[in-house]
Amino acid sequence: QVQLVESGGGLVQAGGSLRLSCTASERTFNDYAMGWFRQGPGKEREFVAGISRSGSRTTYANSAQGRFTISRDNAKNTVYLQMNSLKTEDTAVYYCAGKFLRPITVVPTSGYDYWGQGTQITVSS
Repeated sequence: QVQLVESGGGLVQAGGSLRLSCTASERTFNDYAMGWFRQGPGKEREFVAGISRSGSRTTYANSAQGRFTISRDNAKNTVYLQMNSLKTEDTAVYYCAGKFLRPITVVPTSGYDYWGQGTQITVSS
C-alpha cells in the first residue's frame, strides 16, 4: 500500500505562488505515474496535472496550462506542483495521486490507484 503525504498548502493572495509537495512511502516510486487533482467547493474532483514515471512527459488541464508546473524527484520519492499566478477559482483541496504503470512515458488523467489526504489551498482576492 502506497502512502502519499501532501504538504505546502495554505492561504495566498490572488496573483501569488505556492508549491505543493507530495512524498511517497513506496521505495519503487519510479514505477508510478503521478498526478495532482483538486476539488473546489461544491465541485467534482478534477484532474490538474500529471507526470510520467520518468518525468519526461507532463499533461495539464486547460485551467493549469501555463501557470502550473508538475515535476518529480525520483531520488526523493517526491512530486511537486508549482503554482503561479493563482486565481480565486484555484481555491480547492488539492490531492496527490499515484498510478502503477509499466510504460514509462504514459501520463494518465484518470484511474489513479493511490491518493493522499489532501491539502487546502485558499486564494483570496
